[in-house]
Amino acid sequence: MVFATIAALSGLLVLLTLLPLSRQEVWWIRGLDFPRLQLASVALALSVAIPVLLDRSGTVTWLMLAATLACFLYHAWWIYPYTRLYPVEVLQADDAIHGERIRILSANVLTPNRQADAFLKLVRENNPDILVTLETDLWWQERLDVLEADYPHTMKCPLDNLYGMHLYSKLPLEDAEIQFLVEPDKPSMHAAVVLPTGLRVRMHFVHPAPPSPTENDESTERDAELLVIAKSVAESKLPVVVTGDLNDVAWSATTRLFRKISGLLDPRIGRGMFNTFHAGYRFIRFPVDHVFHSRHFTLADIRRLPYYGSDHFPMLVELAYDKRIAPLQQGLPADEEDREWADEKTGEKDVEKDDVHAPDEEPALPRRGI
Repeated sequence: MVFATIAALSGLLVLLTLLPLSRQEVWWIRGLDFPRLQLASVALALSVAIPVLLDRSGTVTWLMLAATLACFLYHAWWIYPYTRLYPVEVLQADDAIHGERIRILSANVLTPNRQADAFLKLVRENNPDILVTLETDLWWQERLDVLEADYPHTMKCPLDNLYGMHLYSKLPLEDAEIQFLVEPDKPSMHAAVVLPTGLRVRMHFVHPAPPSPTENDESTERDAELLVIAKSVAESKLPVVVTGDLNDVAWSATTRLFRKISGLLDPRIGRGMFNTFHAGYRFIRFPVDHVFHSRHFTLADIRRLPYYGSDHFPMLVELAYDKRIAPLQQGLPADEEDREWADEKTGEKDVEKDDVHAPDEEPALPRRGI
């Protein structure tokens, strides 16, 4: 009985590990990109249990051990960069240098959640320059509008389909536009944010639908939206930030492809996973709320903020503009196969990089004191 149980679990682990290696976009395969930490934990537990509980003189025992160890190492390879053991990709900001800073709070509020007072308290305590909210409808808009005294620059797209989006900014917004790039009811926001010295930062706020049995049968729509934005920002002359609930984990093949094509950096690398979903289940959480940025920025602060009633924790990231550091920071390089794969994914939804609203570009102003 013990042998049969461990053998079945080992076989299932191997199957769940191998399936995502295919580029099939069906939801139940792409969903297996998410639980790599959980699968690594199961693989490690089985690797310990097999030599302890089974006959170590049997060849099958050692084959199972080899298979479970291989699964553990494979999943660990994906999540290792999101541990403190890995070198940071984004350098820490120098507090002694007074440069341009931008503080961003991104929160998927969960439309049925009615704890708006708790959320507003959290916003005021953390005092972001930019607040982007996802899943916000008219009810949430009415509550959030009290922020306009401090956040006079806004973009609003209230929807009842769990894809509403609102942007509240202390900083001026220029050349702003709301788009529905891939699906007619899934908005994204695009604007140039003007920092106090006049530096313009190109920002994109996104929330594509996930592959799931209740959303899209495949990841095609999500992948196309992320990658067409990646193609667009790769050519930007301005500093760039892309943020939102991407409905994809930080370590998935698609998110890695997004980073390769866009050239953007992930401030979590070498600092932690910052799992934001699901807030209600401690052992089933994934990093799906993201802030990616160009090499122009170093990291002043990154935090997962406390629970306030949503199924997502909010993310707070503060970036410091430091053009001297840009040559020292490198993301993931893209090769020809990566570019062909990105073209294939965007081509499936007939969307091009020129479809993405790109704010008018002006050269970044020189940083004061440099």
